[in-house]
Amino acid sequence: MAHAQDERLYTQWVELLGWLEAEASARGLGFEKVADFPDYIYRMERPYDLPTTVMSVALTVGGQPLLLAAVSPRHVDLKGISLRLMGGSKHWHLHAGERGLLEGQRPFTRERLAVLLNGALRGVAAV
Repeated sequence: MAHAQDERLYTQWVELLGWLEAEASARGLGFEKVADFPDYIYRMERPYDLPTTVMSVALTVGGQPLLLAAVSPRHVDLKGISLRLMGGSKHWHLHAGERGLLEGQRPFTRERLAVLLNGALRGVAAV
């Protein structure tokens, strides 16, 4: 990868994937890959140099998506990670920081992710 910022973003994306999978498991949610990176799919015989092939995942409740997480493909200039709650207008844009993901200027931690998921599940339970 050409840029240190890109390397940080994709490394932090892999860390977020781990958090998502662990938090899903702890809550009895499904964790499903939605898509691979396009350049991974069409790479032919070239080696793949990102730390993962996964570009987007969904956390599901009863087979229905609850939260979708996706990272920008490497051809995009302003890369980031998006988190979207399905069925509503809530979404978060994350970017790579020196020490981890940032939500604006605030660090985005596993604890913050847990708070978001708890709120989403309360909303599902209320329906």
